[in-house]
Amino acid sequence: MMGKIISVANQKGGVGKTTTAINLAASLAVLEYKTLLIDADPQANSTSGVGFDPKNIKMSIYECLVNDIEPQDIILNTTTPNLDLLPAHIDLVGAELEIVNLPNREKMMRLALAKIKDNYDFIIIDCSPSLGLVTVNALTASDSVIIPVQCEYFALEGLGKLLQTIKIIQTRLNPELEIEGILLTMYDIRLRLSNQVVEEVKTHFQQMVFDTIIQRNTKLGEAPSFGETIIMYDASSKGAINYLNLAREVLQKNELTKMTDSEKTIDINQN
Repeated sequence: MMGKIISVANQKGGVGKTTTAINLAASLAVLEYKTLLIDADPQANSTSGVGFDPKNIKMSIYECLVNDIEPQDIILNTTTPNLDLLPAHIDLVGAELEIVNLPNREKMMRLALAKIKDNYDFIIIDCSPSLGLVTVNALTASDSVIIPVQCEYFALEGLGKLLQTIKIIQTRLNPELEIEGILLTMYDIRLRLSNQVVEEVKTHFQQMVFDTIIQRNTKLGEAPSFGETIIMYDASSKGAINYLNLAREVLQKNELTKMTDSEKTIDINQN
């Protein structure tokens, strides 16, 4: 298997989407899989989260989509071994308008990534919190999608709309697109509500839900302000352990690792 492309998508903001994209990519990289993180969000939080100032970014994924610039010419090496970045900056907001009249407008990213797909084991795309044309491009270019869902009231709100979009993309643009999994984030063991949401999501979506649950963790919130992934910032933190487990679970789903079930998950109640 070469270059599996996974989008991390949810049009609802604040669900841990960028945190997941950055730290899943970093975890796969640390597990020695060559990984590319693509920042497809004009807010450029993935770009700053791995140590680059978006203000200093001269060329981004925007240029790949709009000006046919080779992705290879824009990719940056991060401080995490095996992890590269295809950055974003605010211009990406304009990409929606600029590509709207182009033929094949939904397939621009797929065409761009075809040139570099074989250079990586995994390509992780951080989508913007909208279902606009750039997100549609990301999903059309992807083999699968991870959907982060926050453990809070209204967790499932908006999920129907996203699944509907995914279904349309599967029907019209990318029949190969699969749901890699639904990922429960911001879990607080002390809150009964968190446990209710876990139950509700698992009842609703069953096998589609990852075993790994991302717990609330202050270190996860601190790491991006230092421009570091959780692995580089504090490898022993609960957040780092959660994301390494998620990476292992993704590898296992893709039959790239052989682990027993007991190795696959960590006890959620451990401190």
